[in-house]
Amino acid sequence: MPTPRKEQVSKHINGHYHCISRAVRRAFLCGVDKQSGCNYEHRRQWILDRLEVLAGQFAVEVCAYTIMSNHYHLVLHVDYEQSLTWDAEEVVKRWCTLFPPQALKRF
Repeated sequence: MPTPRKEQVSKHINGHYHCISRAVRRAFLCGVDKQSGCNYEHRRQWILDRLEVLAGQFAVEVCAYTIMSNHYHLVLHVDYEQSLTWDAEEVVKRWCTLFPPQALKRF
């Protein structure tokens, strides 16, 4: 059974974390796919741009990264002290910057 995230990451220790994300079913993330011949190199910049946005909104610093053809690695530093300076309004503002609220729809 998996360990809950709250037990894996200690908010009281400013730690560094090595995170990995991998594409499934031999899907190509970046580069030229040898099977199809399609070039997915443009996705590398998409990932970098998204990392920059996310690091700016959360108390996380990207220390190192590498983007491979089917996976990427990140070394992240969580700045717990910075997050303590944010009040509830600041947290909501940062969250809504990334995920704007949707207008209610009547069905």
